[in-house]
Amino acid sequence: MGNKVGYCRVLFFVTLFSFLAVLSAPSLQAVDYYADLTITVDLSGFVTIDGLTNYPNLTIQNTEQYTSKQQSYWLLNITKLETFSEFVYDLTLPKGSSISYIRSSGSLRIEEDLGSLIIRGFGENESFSLLVQYQIEKQGDSILQDNIVYVILLPAILLVTFLILFFYLKEKKTKDLPPKMDRKEPLGELKGLNHRQNQIIQLLHARNIPMTQTDIQKELQIPKASVSRNIHGLERKGLIEKEQIGMSNLIRLKKQ
Repeated sequence: MGNKVGYCRVLFFVTLFSFLAVLSAPSLQAVDYYADLTITVDLSGFVTIDGLTNYPNLTIQNTEQYTSKQQSYWLLNITKLETFSEFVYDLTLPKGSSISYIRSSGSLRIEEDLGSLIIRGFGENESFSLLVQYQIEKQGDSILQDNIVYVILLPAILLVTFLILFFYLKEKKTKDLPPKMDRKEPLGELKGLNHRQNQIIQLLHARNIPMTQTDIQKELQIPKASVSRNIHGLERKGLIEKEQIGMSNLIRLKKQ
């Protein structure tokens, strides 16, 4: 009986001390990480990461810490185990690259622009992980493919030139035609803005009408939090303005 009482006392004090230790320990609060990144990889495997993020040391210039090479295959591995409330990225691989394997947290899509592969992805409430194995074609093959493209496009270029000349001469002979409506010229890349902010400005300029934040999100296919944060940044810079209409905010370019 005495042994049982002693055992209960020991168990009571161990539980009490554990409870007090938990109460006295400093409270830990998870950091709400976010990232809106533009990632580029050059022919030598050097990686540059630009954009908006509160994750420490994620943006970096010309580093080899995320790439490795085995024979003719390159491997890009950017993995952060902490949870991000939301992340968005555009990854541009070197010109002439072909992907043999890709894995990413969240969702992604692959596009091609002037011979370069662009991987666009986003995710919410998960870790940030991007693993890409790719191969860069030999320079001789690239030159051959470029020449084939020129040979194929040459007849099309000649045909388009002929049609332009034909319609120009026809229009020149026509008299008393009503004046043409002026078309809105596209904007160039604006300095001092990140990639997402430039996308929003270009969209508002092209539509030339006020748009809601939901419309902008659907057009650009990026998360709501990223649209909201970048619109707030553009408003602070005096490039856009908001107008309250019912329950929605209409966003337009600010008149200069």
